[in-house]
Amino acid sequence: MAKVTTSISEVTQQDQPYDIPDPEAPSAYQRDIYSAFRKPLFSTKPLEWERLAKAKVPTANFGYVQGSASSCKTYAANLNAFDRYRLRPSMLVNATRRDLSVELFGTKYASPILVAPVGVQKIMHADAETATAKACEKVGVPMILSTAATRTIEEVATANGAGDRWFQLYWPKPQEEAITASLLRRAKANGFKVLVVTLDTFTLAWRPEDLDNSYLPFLWGDGCQIGHSDPVFLAKYEEMQRNDTRPLTEKLAEAWDVLKRPGTPAGAAWLLANASKIKKSRAWLDVMNSGTYREWDHLKTLQRLWDGPIVLKGIQTVADAHKAIEYGIDGIIVSNHGGRQLDGAIASIDALAEIGADAKVKDSSLTLLFDSGIRQGSDVLKALALGAKAVLVGRPYMYGLAIGGRAGVEHVLKCLLADTDNSLANCGKKSVKDVSREDLQMRRDAKL
Repeated sequence: MAKVTTSISEVTQQDQPYDIPDPEAPSAYQRDIYSAFRKPLFSTKPLEWERLAKAKVPTANFGYVQGSASSCKTYAANLNAFDRYRLRPSMLVNATRRDLSVELFGTKYASPILVAPVGVQKIMHADAETATAKACEKVGVPMILSTAATRTIEEVATANGAGDRWFQLYWPKPQEEAITASLLRRAKANGFKVLVVTLDTFTLAWRPEDLDNSYLPFLWGDGCQIGHSDPVFLAKYEEMQRNDTRPLTEKLAEAWDVLKRPGTPAGAAWLLANASKIKKSRAWLDVMNSGTYREWDHLKTLQRLWDGPIVLKGIQTVADAHKAIEYGIDGIIVSNHGGRQLDGAIASIDALAEIGADAKVKDSSLTLLFDSGIRQGSDVLKALALGAKAVLVGRPYMYGLAIGGRAGVEHVLKCLLADTDNSLANCGKKSVKDVSREDLQMRRDAKL
């Protein structure tokens, strides 16, 4: 039996080497909040972010961001499915200092969190994408810019400064490849490193929230700024105007029909004052959301036009992941557009579980990213455990934007980063690279 140590001097001699927590770690945001001796800018609870944002913006605006397809069952499934995967923490692991960094397509990033491409940010805050771009640079989180932005590619790049940025493409219809090429040239010239191609939105879903409000911001000119500033689109639009040889009576009849639609003098007056912008916006929508679907072979065109990594957003099946590998794609984002496109679809985290477990995917160089449902740090770890290298966050930062502009986005991102860092420590992991399927307990209905 070992001798029991009783004296202070004997105990002191048995002190163990120890690490000091990193004062710059993301989890330090928790300490900063407590030591401020006052409440934070706004709540640290994701559910509260949604409630606070709803109170800040018009009903139709909030509904466009928060709303989903049809019955919203896919949206609900995305959130509920995380509960099927439970983290199993390991004890007595020296996780005092942790490494959240990841390498994606040859670039090292400080954390596995990226800001998802969300369009029409102006409807949530006047500073729109420029506020998000500045917040991302400040916090050190890569920003993925949507083609449906309310600021131009050039304006966002300037606001983002030295930050990391990717460009998301809503792919123009096949007969408009010159516009596609122009958008990609502008993105590349302005420091966007990775091309993200959205595959699930060639046709807008049936979205009752927007339909009930008769609200599609693009028709009002919001979300068309990248198109309205594109030289190739503008040249084509001007040509279309010149070639419109219909008689004046026919044009006036068309205008009168449009003016009558709002049903009020005020609505008609607004349409009249913005007629030119609305007409141009409808022309841009015909390019970007024509209802014409793309095919796998069309990816070869993008590969000729873009000399950097290409990531496909919207993959939800193992078969499509295999297709991406066969076509030499660099990465995929397992996503169902946050439940905004196909109602009754598989939860995104379940899709990731299936794709991440596939032998061909694991043996390939395909990078898996995850989107649709991230709300807290534990969600991030679960996605990483199921095979994702990084995750995208969408609605939460949009709520932060609505609540507090740039500062609101920064607060939301800092909360998510701190929660992820804290959860990594409490899971007994020194690095996000150490998280694996072995750290998950799966309930019977889990897709693993």
